Amino acid sequence: MAKRPIRRELLTWDDVEQLMTVLLGQFRQAGEFDALMMITRGGIIPGGMIAEALDIHDVLTASVRFPQVLGDQPLAVWPTFLQFPDDSLLVDRRVLVVDDVWGSGRTSSAVHGRVVAAGGRPAMCVVHFNPYRSLFNKAEPDYYGAVTDAWIVYPWEIDQGLDRIPSRPSGAN
Repeated sequence: MAKRPIRRELLTWDDVEQLMTVLLGQFRQAGEFDALMMITRGGIIPGGMIAEALDIHDVLTASVRFPQVLGDQPLAVWPTFLQFPDDSLLVDRRVLVVDDVWGSGRTSSAVHGRVVAAGGRPAMCVVHFNPYRSLFNKAEPDYYGAVTDAWIVYPWEIDQGLDRIPSRPSGAN
């Protein structure tokens, strides 16, 4: 069976502002967070916007890499954490973890597990949630700006060129 091409959606800064408004409404109902963790690279810009809007001063980063695997199970590999905060920064803290997209859900789930293992209470946030690609039937982000089945191109990615956007899904996060 041939895979169909992915629908691509190019966002403007106005689109991002509207999505941030949706997310901020959800956060204000959820109460305060003790820290914010941005997942590199996709979560850096939305995470910075959210940290500023919510006046969160403890901003942390997590960098996760999944090795390229050829074969039957490319999505079933263990991640490598290139950067992750010390456990002492997470213990007994409510941490808002931000990324741009939940595709397969691997990255968000890996970071969620590390925060829990460190004694933190993570709340997962993405700008776009793609439940159609998620590998996790019972897991989803706590907060998301929109549900999509498209490959999202954010305004800060436009200069990278549209030729870098795949025409078919891969093992992306």
